[in-house]
Amino acid sequence: QVHLVESGGGLAQPGGSLRLSCVASGSMDWYSIGWVRQAPGKEREDIACISRVDGYIKYEDSVKGRFMISRDNAQNTVYLQMNSLKPEDTAIYTCVVDENTWCYENDYWGQGIQVTVSS
Repeated sequence: QVHLVESGGGLAQPGGSLRLSCVASGSMDWYSIGWVRQAPGKEREDIACISRVDGYIKYEDSVKGRFMISRDNAQNTVYLQMNSLKPEDTAIYTCVVDENTWCYENDYWGQGIQVTVSS
């Protein structure tokens, strides 16, 4: 019911920045949207979440102060601005939607995009 398409991944230098975008289509009555990431050999991490109506935000500790999530409801788009990137930020980043809660469940998934931080 919800389709998510990410863009903006790629290669960045340590200390550099990338901006990820996710465009949602289909049903628009879900509660929250966010970003998860997973690196090879590591567990999936919930990075950031924002509620659709109220704009309430939460971040994973490792990205606080460096990443910022925002939304443009008129364009059904959520962004993840990633600053001060570190090599350990290298992962596949995926946009996710939670129908009913504040990113406690990942009900819909995008295809995922690669982010690589390397000098």
